[in-house]
Amino acid sequence: MDDVLKKAVREKYAALASSARSGSAGCCCSPAGCGCGPYYAPEETEGLPRDLLEASLGCGNPITLAGLQPGEVVLDLGSGAGLDVLLAARQVGSAGRVYGLDMTEEMLALAREHQLRSGVTNVEFIKGEMENIPLPDNHVDVVISNCVINLAADKSRVLREVFRVLRPGGRLAVSDMMWRREVPPVLRQNVELWVSCVAGAPGEEEYRRLLEEAGFEGIAMEVVRPFGLADFPEGALPEEVRRQLAGYEGALVSASIRARKPGERNAVSGARHLTY
Repeated sequence: MDDVLKKAVREKYAALASSARSGSAGCCCSPAGCGCGPYYAPEETEGLPRDLLEASLGCGNPITLAGLQPGEVVLDLGSGAGLDVLLAARQVGSAGRVYGLDMTEEMLALAREHQLRSGVTNVEFIKGEMENIPLPDNHVDVVISNCVINLAADKSRVLREVFRVLRPGGRLAVSDMMWRREVPPVLRQNVELWVSCVAGAPGEEEYRRLLEEAGFEGIAMEVVRPFGLADFPEGALPEEVRRQLAGYEGALVSASIRARKPGERNAVSGARHLTY
């Protein structure tokens, strides 16, 4: 099942990237719709390509959540069209560096295109999977992600990898989808709902447990907004699935999730450049 889900996720987001490059972006990951929505203030995204904003897929604002500092090294899991990478690059400045990790060639090509047009140089988009992050141990100060970890079949492995690449005292700042009630197995097995950031969203207690088991401390979760059937575009759900979800209005939420790797945080040492 894991391979089936990964293939479905890769195909969906490759198609979204191709649509964005042709000027006909489709619907985004969460049921909230496309673009930056209410999560980013206009002054945050000022000067970025308009089509980047329209192609961005997310359910929150991990940049604000992370509290980035000049000189920090940042990793964005599932960086997509590159919005959060480029915003993070502004905050860490020329002494810092931001890596954008994505498993789809189409998204990486789109992100690099946006980087070139934005004139940002302190970023690097790399191909890879969250379950096997192609960075050394203790390499980054902050890991961010926007509506992506829920897409992974093996979330435990993803969070262990995040823990590995963070430096002691490093931070995790994630916007993600989460269930606040138990979900019936039939919904968990729906591949289309999985790639839409619904079926794979973990429960609140499950998310906390996975973070603790990975080694994180200082875990904090805050609901950003609830979702219901009205948030899905008309015709996006089969009637049977819609009936099953009817009893779970407001139980699916987007959330801000923060955690910390134990240890003393050293002074920010600036970017480390790698060769791939």
